[in-house]
Amino acid sequence: MTLPSHASVVVIGGGIMGCSTLYHLAKMGVSDAILLERNKLTSGTTWHSAAQVRALRHSQNLTRMIQYSVDLYSKLEQETGQNVGWIQKGSLSIATNPDRLTHIKRQEALARAYGVRAETISVGEAKERWPLMNAEDVIGAVWSPDDGRVSPSDVCAALVKGAKTLGAKVFEETGVTGILTENAKVIGVETSQGTVMCDTIALCTGLWSREAGAMAGAEVPALACEHFYLLTKPIDGIAGNMPTLSDHDNHLYIRDDSGGLLVGCFEPMGKPIKPGVLDENFEFGLLGEDWEHFEPMMMNALHRLPALEHAEVKMLLNGPESFTPDGMFMLGETAETKGLFLGCGMNSVGLASGGGAGMNLAHCIVHGHTAYDLGEADAKRFAPIYNSLDHLMARAPEILGTHYDIAYPGKQLKTARGLRAMPLDKEYKAAGAHFTQVYGWERPAYFGKTAEPRMKFERPDWFENVKAEVMAAHEKAAIFDASPFGKIEVHGPDAEAFLQKTCASNMAKTPGSAIYTAVLNARGTYESDITAHRIADDHYRLFVGTNAIKRDLAWFKRHSDGFDVTLTDSTEDYAVLGLMGPEAARIIAECGAAELNELGYFKVGPAYVADCHVRAVRMSYVGEAGWELTMRAENARKVYAALTAAGAVPAGMFAQTSMRVEKGFAAMGHELDSDVTPVEAGLDMMVSKKKDFIGSDALATRRKTVKRGLMTVIVENDSANPLGHEPIYLGDKIIGHTTTATYGYRIGKPIALAYVHAEDADGVNAEIDIAGVRFPVRLQNACAFDPSGLRMKG
Repeated sequence: MTLPSHASVVVIGGGIMGCSTLYHLAKMGVSDAILLERNKLTSGTTWHSAAQVRALRHSQNLTRMIQYSVDLYSKLEQETGQNVGWIQKGSLSIATNPDRLTHIKRQEALARAYGVRAETISVGEAKERWPLMNAEDVIGAVWSPDDGRVSPSDVCAALVKGAKTLGAKVFEETGVTGILTENAKVIGVETSQGTVMCDTIALCTGLWSREAGAMAGAEVPALACEHFYLLTKPIDGIAGNMPTLSDHDNHLYIRDDSGGLLVGCFEPMGKPIKPGVLDENFEFGLLGEDWEHFEPMMMNALHRLPALEHAEVKMLLNGPESFTPDGMFMLGETAETKGLFLGCGMNSVGLASGGGAGMNLAHCIVHGHTAYDLGEADAKRFAPIYNSLDHLMARAPEILGTHYDIAYPGKQLKTARGLRAMPLDKEYKAAGAHFTQVYGWERPAYFGKTAEPRMKFERPDWFENVKAEVMAAHEKAAIFDASPFGKIEVHGPDAEAFLQKTCASNMAKTPGSAIYTAVLNARGTYESDITAHRIADDHYRLFVGTNAIKRDLAWFKRHSDGFDVTLTDSTEDYAVLGLMGPEAARIIAECGAAELNELGYFKVGPAYVADCHVRAVRMSYVGEAGWELTMRAENARKVYAALTAAGAVPAGMFAQTSMRVEKGFAAMGHELDSDVTPVEAGLDMMVSKKKDFIGSDALATRRKTVKRGLMTVIVENDSANPLGHEPIYLGDKIIGHTTTATYGYRIGKPIALAYVHAEDADGVNAEIDIAGVRFPVRLQNACAFDPSGLRMKG
């Protein structure tokens, strides 16, 4: 078969992601798509996968994606005649300590909210389902009957067979030697068998994705780590297929394999593999057995499965897997290179994710967006610094170990910290800041830390610290640092026309105005939400989310054709300090900028604070009166010193979140995403009804059928500790789920935001399920604190 001179889409990589993407492209009508595989299909990571398919994930759409995989794998054989080895025997998760039990009960509650069958069972029943298990230290278990596993090579064979019947072609032994680009856009690929011109590339190159992306000038932060599982010869007690046993307290997953046992692990700290070790000759290859490294996991396995002591070992398989800096795969178009789409960094869940992820990648290529929001897997989410080899060598081994972590609130990664310091890093350390890493920045979560906080599900160690910060902002004045927020300068004679087209609010305000606006796609759903300062007729400054700068800058640039504008990233040039609270007026006057007290709400004005030029906007994200002060980064220390000397105190992200939720303010990635329009979010009043903009037609249509769904949830029991993603019950019916949850210090109750799907829910009494315990809640449309907004308007 001869390589074509042109294909609309070239899929690079013949593992589960490449095969699934090709299959779904063909299903969506891309009949000339081709797949290029350097060696043979499944020869990288896919062939040695343990191939477990467990539906439940931490978000509704990730769960939905794997549910799609389950459905696809169960139907492929009927469609193609190719057996995929689908074995649906369920999975059993056990707990050996109270926190793990809370964790798996939270998962059970989540499963019900997402339509996945799961139920708590007794230790005795767990032992019946896994008779070989030592259950002496087991205190609880959750049973998920619909989980299963597949044969990796057979699934890929079925996907390829299905794709070929629809016209797609597969070329094995065809290595890609270069990616051709022009004006930062894909135009073709060079291969060992010739050149193929193309419009789009789907990069599904697994272990080699970082290097493959670099061929096209794109950052793909993924690194291979060693991954181990033990295989034994047949042993007594294994009859037929059994459920997968998840003993995550001991870092283990266990299932039957050909009458013996497969015992795999995600040890607390993995072993990274330097680029270059796995070269083009690493085909159906494995790495050397490392019994010394595996020994602690082996001891755990012997404790859980005493029968292992007399089992005959077949092999200790060491097969590499690729991991990303946050443990989530990368899916979608890159920021750097148009037409280059990623489907890689699968973090050892490639077979479970592959069916749904391949469908979404194909959907993204064909339709310009995933089938549903997968923002957490956005290919544009990583700061450039995350792609450094030093960072990946330190971070990837920890990510491997986090697979089986207990999902404690506030849990932080330990490796590769201190990548980007804020302008006031020294001052915050002196104030006892506990830092959290966002887009590489070290941002204060709270202040006054005297010891490392203990991880737990109960009221956190930082509760009183955060309370003090909230009350400072409520009763006196606090400083909230928004310096890491992305900043985009829009210059040019068409600045207004450009933003009128790309933003949903009226951007034609006079210079000196601030504008909060949604940025929507053609479907009328959120790409971003931003604040803009109009500094001059031909100059706006856009403020975007901290981890959204790469994504949002790419979005605006790709919609700037035909407009005379220039877009530049000024994030690190400026610091932003929010001064909020009833004493803010006195403090700003004492610091030399009394005229700011005359500044109107959502107005922008220049001033000098401590003899440093600032641009102030009268607005508030926390519901207390004040200003956000933008200044050159080098002036932040002097301004901060003046504000604190006058009585303001620093407040961290936890306090800001508490106050945001009390005010009912939605946040991108929590309440707002590409599945949601301003109508559901209760923000349609901020959208212009008098102009055409991207998404305006779709939004007008959605208004006819969609109603507001975002509500405030007041938890009536002060001992409850909601964390987010809890189901909400009205009687026995699930009517919604929480998004962001926290403690509301100004109202003295736990509080959450939630999407509720029920008629006339305002004022309704319902219940929230927190780890299997139901707590009474009140649902309301109004925010919990100062619904009139008079306090924040001063």
